[in-house]
Amino acid sequence: MRLNYPTNIKIIRVPCTGKVDVLHMLHSFEKGADGVYLVGCMEGECHYQKGNFRARKRVEQARTILDTIGIGGERVQMYNLSSSEAPRFVQYAVEMSERILKLGPNPIKLAKKKNAA
Repeated sequence: MRLNYPTNIKIIRVPCTGKVDVLHMLHSFEKGADGVYLVGCMEGECHYQKGNFRARKRVEQARTILDTIGIGGERVQMYNLSSSEAPRFVQYAVEMSERILKLGPNPIKLAKKKNAA
């Protein structure tokens, strides 16, 4: 099955969402990402025991930091799916892409452009 998700999404595969640190998410914004979302296995079904619970906690921490610095925590999201839910993956990709388009570009990216001019 070929998935048709928005082309503005870059997929980065990791062994477990629990390996994604808050710094990874924040670094994405520093490098110009307009949004970040993690897609992990269903809660309670992590092959690495509690990786997806760690990831959810880190997403919440990233949201808090982004809200505090004025970028907006709604730019970070976590979803849980099983590997057989490809259509739902596409649905989440479209949902996240639409959310980010409504929010507009990452304020860091705008500031960098302004300073470069």
